[in-house]
Amino acid sequence: MNSAAPLRIAIIGAGWAGMAAAVRAVALGHDVTVFEAARQLGGRARGVPLALPDGRRVMVDNGQHILIGAYRDCLQLMRTVGVDPDAALLRLPLCLRYPDGRGLALPDWPAPLDAVAGILAARGWHWRDKAALLRAALAWRRAGFRCDERASVADLCRALPPRLHHDFIEPLCVSALNTPMAQASAQVFLRVLQDALFSQRGGSHLLLPRLDLGALLPDAAARWLAARGARVLAGRRVLALHWQAPHWRVDGQPFDRVLIATSAPHAARLLAHSAPTATPSIANQMNEWSAAAARLSHQAITTVYAQATGAAAPLRLRAPMLALRSGADGPAQFVFDRDAITPTQPPTRLLAFVVSTSVGDQAALQGAVAAQSAGQLGLPVTPLLTVTEKRATFACTPALQRPPGAIAPGLSACGDYVAGPYPATLEGAVRSGLQAAQSLR
Repeated sequence: MNSAAPLRIAIIGAGWAGMAAAVRAVALGHDVTVFEAARQLGGRARGVPLALPDGRRVMVDNGQHILIGAYRDCLQLMRTVGVDPDAALLRLPLCLRYPDGRGLALPDWPAPLDAVAGILAARGWHWRDKAALLRAALAWRRAGFRCDERASVADLCRALPPRLHHDFIEPLCVSALNTPMAQASAQVFLRVLQDALFSQRGGSHLLLPRLDLGALLPDAAARWLAARGARVLAGRRVLALHWQAPHWRVDGQPFDRVLIATSAPHAARLLAHSAPTATPSIANQMNEWSAAAARLSHQAITTVYAQATGAAAPLRLRAPMLALRSGADGPAQFVFDRDAITPTQPPTRLLAFVVSTSVGDQAALQGAVAAQSAGQLGLPVTPLLTVTEKRATFACTPALQRPPGAIAPGLSACGDYVAGPYPATLEGAVRSGLQAAQSLR
């Protein structure tokens, strides 16, 4: 508990960053109110209902997400609010295999032996490919996983064989940074590799949610907060902040501190709209932060939920998650077997195809994904639901200047886009929220 007097804190946004901040702030003894514009909690990582052709309704997500074993703050926060990660997540050793069996699969060994063994045993790679990747990994480790901030992932991996670019580096980069390797930050990519592959046993494990993303954290966090007297107000959009020294006013209520935990575009608009009512010095700080957030560019992610059809269709893929060869013949980089992750009776035969950095309209994406499934999986599918998050992540480019956590006196921000070492991930959002709450004084 905080030995200082508790603060009255407003948190605007009930996504993963905002809920993490709220939990930490309450644990520190503060009086917390969370304002969320939507009726549903979770922000860009939330559950959505899907109606199956047989009349059943199942919960999926606004985009198929994965976590990894290195996400220690996400996992600890789940435990804090009463979610058991061992039951809520399917844990598997890292596997980036394609439908034909080619690719990388790591054993469940201590790091970095698991990565070394997985590379040596990779299927479909020439021994020269394996030797080149091991040499590169050792060089990155000797350099402390540091490189020129201006370098792209393509620059970092230029000496690697084309097969590794296509089969390993590109899908790993797109899944971690949601940015093509030619435009992605090499430094952020190295940080992800360090934490996932070279830091701890199980850090590279894939954690596939068995629950929808709302149940996985935000809903449980809301119950935890309510039980401790905090308020989570859904359906309450904050249109402006008003500085009235020494407080910020939100919806007419005075708060000692305000923490903005919305997306970058929403945060930028809120501050730009609120700045005219502040003193000149505070207004300047708000406008500078707003401009920094507005300069971020964003990438879309589309998830196509489709049902395998036909009597000959198998009930399971060869693994709960498979890499797909994306390109002109298909846009998706990964496919998830929902029945293998969350078994149901009867099976749903539901697959989730993930298209990172997606472009094009939904009908075109659905048709391309259906053709890709037939060509690479040998499965005819019928698309049932397509969800596109147009600003799913920021474009994680080299030397990117992300907005800081501090905005103005008594006013700060958190989110996966706020300055930090991680790309736009659930772990990045949670860590940002925890750190923002910890720094409240």
